[in-house]
Amino acid sequence: MSEITARGEKKLVLASGRAHPELAEEIASWLGTELLPVSAYDFANGEIYVRSGESVRGTDVFVIQAHPAPLNNWLMEQLIMVDSLKRASAKRITVVSPFYPYARQDKKGRGREPISARLVADMYKTAGANRLMSVDLHTSQIQGFFDGPVDHLMAIPLLADYIRTRVDAENITVVSPDTGRVRVAEQWAERLGGAPLAFVHKSRDLTMPNQAVSKQVVGQVEGRTCVLIDDMIDTGGTISGAVQVLKNAGAKDVIIAATHAVFSDHAARRLAESGAREVVVTNTLPIPSEKRFPQLTVLSIAPLIARAIREVFDDGSVTSLFDGIA
Repeated sequence: MSEITARGEKKLVLASGRAHPELAEEIASWLGTELLPVSAYDFANGEIYVRSGESVRGTDVFVIQAHPAPLNNWLMEQLIMVDSLKRASAKRITVVSPFYPYARQDKKGRGREPISARLVADMYKTAGANRLMSVDLHTSQIQGFFDGPVDHLMAIPLLADYIRTRVDAENITVVSPDTGRVRVAEQWAERLGGAPLAFVHKSRDLTMPNQAVSKQVVGQVEGRTCVLIDDMIDTGGTISGAVQVLKNAGAKDVIIAATHAVFSDHAARRLAESGAREVVVTNTLPIPSEKRFPQLTVLSIAPLIARAIREVFDDGSVTSLFDGIA
């Protein structure tokens, strides 16, 4: 039997939605390539149209999309992009969602609630995604929702290395905003040279979204610089309340560090007036000028995502970027 063997090389293609083109362009720059030309627009009734301007047949495509408000529009655009690339005969499609949509709806807290984070994973798979890449998922269990490889990137090294330059390493306490993120706080503490841990006890009404009350701090914070960590800041109410609890407990200074700057409603004002010395976030989501304030520091996540994309494309190890613990 005769056979025909193809001798073509793998080709990496970066495609971006319209939600955060600056991040996609920066990732492309770090990789030394350009973004795929894409025609995307909305019909009068809100329908989204997407078409790549070049052939992607046989390529390894990474579809980058941020998910700020209106989140549903950008999620739908990304799904349509994946579908169009699948139908254009892309060999492999990796969804790059730095801020995973609906990540907070990862379990049933009460009867008859949806698990929307799983639904999003199913939609990615149905659209044609072979792989998923995201940064600091709200909970690690979301990795199991997608039926395929998931690259869970962590912003801890980026954030912690910056904060180390801003504080006295001998006088830091890492503070978790609740008991659920103590494991993440332990990773922070290790990165900051074995800093002690504390956590803020808070209560939440499950029937009221975006509302939680910080009550008291457990741990030694008096006279120390507290690094208050979280995966995202939405309305800013909970994290600002935690700052006040720490200040009332005698904390010398508070630095807030979070990966995803959702900044809904009056979050920027609340954070600016919270009493925190600095608020450090990454650019997984776009932060317009009206949501920026003097204490805000934005670090770029682009180099990390670019390195991860390169490892995936080269069939390398993404966990090697995080000391084998990603």
